[in-house]
Amino acid sequence: MIDLRDLRENPDKYRRGCELKGVRVDIDRLLELDAQRRSLATEQENLRAQQRTIEKELGPQIGRLAGAIKKAAPDQRAALEAELEALKAKPAALKEKIHALETRLSLLDPDLQAILLTVPLPPDPDVPPGKGSEDNIEIRRWHPPAKNEDGPWGFDTTRTYEANRGFRPKTHIELVRDLGLADFERGVKMAGTRSYVLTGDGFLLHNAVLRYAFDYMTLRQGFRAMSVPVLVREDCMVGTGFFPAGREQAYHIEESRRGEANDLFLTGTGEVGLMGLHQGEILDEAQLPLRYTTVSTCFRREAGAAGKDTAGLYRIHQFDKVEQVVICRADEAESRAWHKKMITYVEEILQSLALPYRLLQCCTGDLGVKNADMIDIESWMPGRGEIGADGRAAGGFGETHSASRLYDYQCRRLNMRYRPGGEAGKGPTTFCHSLNNTVAASPRLLIPILEMWQNADGTVTVPPVLRPYMGGKAKIG
Repeated sequence: MIDLRDLRENPDKYRRGCELKGVRVDIDRLLELDAQRRSLATEQENLRAQQRTIEKELGPQIGRLAGAIKKAAPDQRAALEAELEALKAKPAALKEKIHALETRLSLLDPDLQAILLTVPLPPDPDVPPGKGSEDNIEIRRWHPPAKNEDGPWGFDTTRTYEANRGFRPKTHIELVRDLGLADFERGVKMAGTRSYVLTGDGFLLHNAVLRYAFDYMTLRQGFRAMSVPVLVREDCMVGTGFFPAGREQAYHIEESRRGEANDLFLTGTGEVGLMGLHQGEILDEAQLPLRYTTVSTCFRREAGAAGKDTAGLYRIHQFDKVEQVVICRADEAESRAWHKKMITYVEEILQSLALPYRLLQCCTGDLGVKNADMIDIESWMPGRGEIGADGRAAGGFGETHSASRLYDYQCRRLNMRYRPGGEAGKGPTTFCHSLNNTVAASPRLLIPILEMWQNADGTVTVPPVLRPYMGGKAKIG
């Protein structure tokens, strides 16, 4: 959620932000509702002040009138009694007016909040403008250098796979079929399209990737390991910014139909649970930064993605992901520094796996509503890209990671604050900043691993860093 006061003072900043992100929000209507709410709230407070004043003054006045009535002549008593009743009626009249304003505010607030929740965080000024992923800009790419080890060292993505390796590669779909690493038919039979079953060494490799990434973040980088729910209430999805814009991508469990108070939703990333941990809390500045990592099963409906990457393990409904989240002080320089650092963790992992990759600066139209900036990391997949005359793919990059900088957008929605330089219970509070980045998502990351580490005889070499997690196994097939 954005700062309503800042929007009030700089409406053009948010109009421009909506335009750059391609999001339609009626900012003028929001400002109109905000002005109405503030006007009603001011009127209500003035009436409450009058009520407090009257209550202080009323007692002595009623006492004097009651005494005067006892002493008054019969012809004067009726007028005094009428005056007394009018005095007694004043608090009731004010109370009725205050209640009427409360009702008007309660009717107005949902409309205001509904619009406010849709206002996107304006992109940072240094984010390039663009309409979608086609306008993203490559920052840099990394190729594995030549090395005297088994595996895909010395690979150059500007040349064909055959020119690099001396043989025509198989796609990951062909590899998992030939090596018995996945069963798509039985997965679809049980759960429908975009479903699969990892089998044998395929599942072992999947777990090896997750365990390697998780150990890297916890044992080497010092992130705190956390287990978080993947089934959460709606306020957690709203608070992390995945609702209302991404509601169609989430699986909805309608518990209210069974008499429960809250419906539940399956999360599409561990970020939701990690950020929801401190919802509604006030932290001490000394606690920051909080560095969390989790491994969780993720669920995405992939609504609107029909016909795109429907075969294989690229775009699926259920997967597992190691996620990293940082919650830090409200300082732009610190947020930017963490953003860069979180990306280096991923680069080190990909380099240790000898997987060629590139960094993409996402344009304004590809940021989504909640990000001020986002860097995508795409790994080289020989089975992607344009299909040549021989019916084989030329190879291409596919997204495997995404690093986001959100400033206080999520923390404001989650009401997650800290006390600068103070202890809990003392001093003013400030909304925290948050960042997140994929560490490893599998089975998608299996695609470049299988395709890049395959051998001419149809086997696949297990990357050396993953072998300890596969009982020392060096080759599949």
